[in-house]
Amino acid sequence: MKEERERSGPTPFRMAAVALAVAGVLGGAPAMAWEAPAMTGTEQVRTVVPVGRAVGIKLFSDGVMVVGFSQIPAAEGNLTPAKSCGLKEGDVITHINATEVDTIEAVQEQLSAIGGDEMSIRAIRDGKQVQVTAKAVQCSTDGVYRLGAWLRDSMAGIGTVTYYDPATGEFGALGHAVNDVDTAQLMPLQSGGVISATVSDVKKGQRGEPGELHGSFDTQTDIGELWANTSSGIFGTLEDSGLCQLEPVPVADKSQVEAGPATIYANIAGDEVRAYDVEIVKLYPHADDGRDMTIRVTDPELLAATGGIVQGMSGSPILQNGRLVGAVTHVLVGDPTQGYGILAQRMLETAESCLKNV
Repeated sequence: MKEERERSGPTPFRMAAVALAVAGVLGGAPAMAWEAPAMTGTEQVRTVVPVGRAVGIKLFSDGVMVVGFSQIPAAEGNLTPAKSCGLKEGDVITHINATEVDTIEAVQEQLSAIGGDEMSIRAIRDGKQVQVTAKAVQCSTDGVYRLGAWLRDSMAGIGTVTYYDPATGEFGALGHAVNDVDTAQLMPLQSGGVISATVSDVKKGQRGEPGELHGSFDTQTDIGELWANTSSGIFGTLEDSGLCQLEPVPVADKSQVEAGPATIYANIAGDEVRAYDVEIVKLYPHADDGRDMTIRVTDPELLAATGGIVQGMSGSPILQNGRLVGAVTHVLVGDPTQGYGILAQRMLETAESCLKNV
């Protein structure tokens, strides 16, 4: 894994092809109060249930992502047609000729049917459609036609549910996107779900080496459906509210969030959700990447058990003054007692925007 100043929280588990990804780097910003007007008495305050439970998360991509290249031994020598035709890592292949492909098996079927003939490949790159022309080559070792590209069509991991709305069934989790582990590109979501999980053990974090939650999963039963993977978290509909152990609380407006003591709810053993003391150290009023606050773990019990924030705790709800103010998103690799959080208000606004676009 790359050395980074911060890393997002989902811990990998082997279920599909790969694991959920980690995140990048953010510079510092001055601490200051939120520059927003106070809420008026006429505004309706939304209430949700803070959750804090770890769950298994599985995603199936809308298209097939190129995550690397390899040479194919052929009669003409070692060739990499996928790279030669102009495909790049992070491209999401959606069509081969006129056929839509969204699984690795679908790509293989098309290559077998087309053989060595010329084909048109459509892909999404940086939100725009690109089209290239390629010819697969016949591998001299097994006779199979190949493009010489490593492909990914699904991901799976462990993360934490932030909130649940009993009125709508909506839930939000993670507080950041699920990114491809190799390319760091957001995984385009076709479908996905959450499954029951119990935390079996914790790899304790230390400076330079983030810790992680390890879990066991009921892979046969989905307890929720995903409908969005965004930079502010993943969102969906929860079919089993048995995850919820806490009472509903109001969602804080950003003007109500302040530096000072707060609480996170986390699931670091079994299926038990417990409250732990943290401090909101800094607020970043103009953040546009979902890292809206810096938090520091102050709870001796959590520090003893995990070393602070570990991968898999992404999405753990942050409460202050009886309100849901945000969710844990990243751990600082150089200091696992600290990390970043996203505003709950930002998560709910993103979920609402996704629903409007459905």
